[in-house]
Amino acid sequence: MLMLIDVKRLSYKIFLDNRTLVLYYSFIMEEKRRTLKTVEKAIAAFFRESRRMPTYAEMIDLLGVRSKSVVHFWVNKLLTAGLLEKDSRGFLKPSRRTLALPMVGEVAAGFPSPAEEELRDIISFDEYLVTRPESSFLLKVSGDSMAGEGIMGGDLVIVEKGRDPKNGDIIVAEVDGEWTIKYFRKEGKNIILEAANPKYQPIRPKSELRLGGVVTAVIRKYHR
Repeated sequence: MLMLIDVKRLSYKIFLDNRTLVLYYSFIMEEKRRTLKTVEKAIAAFFRESRRMPTYAEMIDLLGVRSKSVVHFWVNKLLTAGLLEKDSRGFLKPSRRTLALPMVGEVAAGFPSPAEEELRDIISFDEYLVTRPESSFLLKVSGDSMAGEGIMGGDLVIVEKGRDPKNGDIIVAEVDGEWTIKYFRKEGKNIILEAANPKYQPIRPKSELRLGGVVTAVIRKYHR
């Protein structure tokens, strides 16, 4: 039997017997219930949980589809929409849009309604926190010398190399053989490193000061 079927505004000539027609009709009905957003959310949730992309075989169960050909269909949709990307080796990876979160406004004494959420921007934390990813790295803080700045032991700081520090910047530096995180202050030719905790005395390098970078952001996670 020759049928002309219009799917998503594209026409295909498909030769179908009765059994294939039933299966094809079932496929179309399932795809109508599945949306690009639900597929994106399922893959993003897997990535956050497993810290890797699911294989095509895993996507069959993850998306609740019957075959890899349907997985390919949705992967191509996600690639076209910019919700998935391919790295330099051709492997799939989530785009920044997929891992972004909705910015729902400022919080005071209430919480935005779902309708308000739809009107807000989407923010990716790597774009928001890291201005120059090619020259930035993460460090885990130990100690309480910067507690007055709100930087506590266990926090992560994003450090940018190559940035010239200004008075008041928080820097990571090696001072006389020991690494530390402190405020940077320059008086003439002298450099002083100050803590944000009164129980620590200012540090004046005796023989060597090596700048590791300027702290550009602090990250704290309350629940694991």
